[in-house]
Amino acid sequence: MNIGIVCYPTYGGSGVVATELGKGLALKGHSVHFITYKQPFRLDSFHPNISYHEVSFENYALFQYPPYETALASRMVDVVQFEKLDILHVHYAIPHASAAYLAQQILKEKGIHIPFITTLHGTDITLVGKDKSFLPVVEFSINKSDGVTTVSHSLKNDTLQSFKISNDIDVIHNFINLERFLKIDKPHFRKLVAQDHERILIHISNFRKVKRAEDVILMFNLLSKEIPSKLLMVGDGPERQKCEELCRELKICEAVKFLGKQEAVEELFAISDLMILPSESESFGLAALEAMACHVPVLASDAGGLPELIENGINGYMCPVGDVASMALYAKKILARDESLSLFKKQAYQTAQKFDIKIILPQYEALYNKILAQSKS
Repeated sequence: MNIGIVCYPTYGGSGVVATELGKGLALKGHSVHFITYKQPFRLDSFHPNISYHEVSFENYALFQYPPYETALASRMVDVVQFEKLDILHVHYAIPHASAAYLAQQILKEKGIHIPFITTLHGTDITLVGKDKSFLPVVEFSINKSDGVTTVSHSLKNDTLQSFKISNDIDVIHNFINLERFLKIDKPHFRKLVAQDHERILIHISNFRKVKRAEDVILMFNLLSKEIPSKLLMVGDGPERQKCEELCRELKICEAVKFLGKQEAVEELFAISDLMILPSESESFGLAALEAMACHVPVLASDAGGLPELIENGINGYMCPVGDVASMALYAKKILARDESLSLFKKQAYQTAQKFDIKIILPQYEALYNKILAQSKS
């Protein structure tokens, strides 16, 4: 197949999933064309089956805001025509789904039919999509898509509750590349972070309010009084400064390291013992899955799609959103004994194996084939 993929090229989960999906499809012999305003950060190596098409445009003085959606639709039309694409797969509803519909209608006038699939990832439905400024367009674009997927059953339910959807929605869970995310012993690296008797906890996010990064600090403050440990805070965003100030107030700065954005997060997971994800909303929890692939159990909130990934007492624990005291107790339960921690790590990896890209990718291929067959009938 000749497949066009539209996504955000940034560190967010939707861009990661879209890029890894494209790379996986390319390895199976499909031709993949990424269409976005910047090369996706996970598109970090050359492959003969992968092409990148940049969306560029002049921001004329007439425009207060750059008309990206219009430029994107025009670029889609160009790529579909001259690369002879079979199907478009757009990730994140805003503005990709509406741009795809516009491109589809323009191409229809030229005698070309290009079906498009929209994958919903989370905040495009649970946060941004509900905004009255966007809701009618998001709803329309979802219903005009030739296929719709969500990354969890929870997000599918949120979509059906928030919008009047007439289209079918397929649930295709997020996935992990177990050849990239794997457990590698790095004792020398670990010694740079913690002493032999200390545990290492890790939190990775965009430090927005919905991620509740301050809860991580509060929980760690309780835990570190009983279990010697260090905390790695990975990522950046608007709440980072508050977290740093909270560490100073609690006088735990020496035990907490803020690392900023990191691309090779698998190397950090390789030295970690427990992942903390206390989000108040999480469509699936891709970071949690990446941690599990590296044999790291997860302590998370029971929000959104996380219950589809985390099993209490098996690969981690879930707590009510904001219940810092319970989080500290469960963290202690996982980390207190080497034998217990070893079992949690083993079971975390066993969970990750269920979401191997080799299992999930064929589900997308089957959907592409179904939509293409329908478009030709």
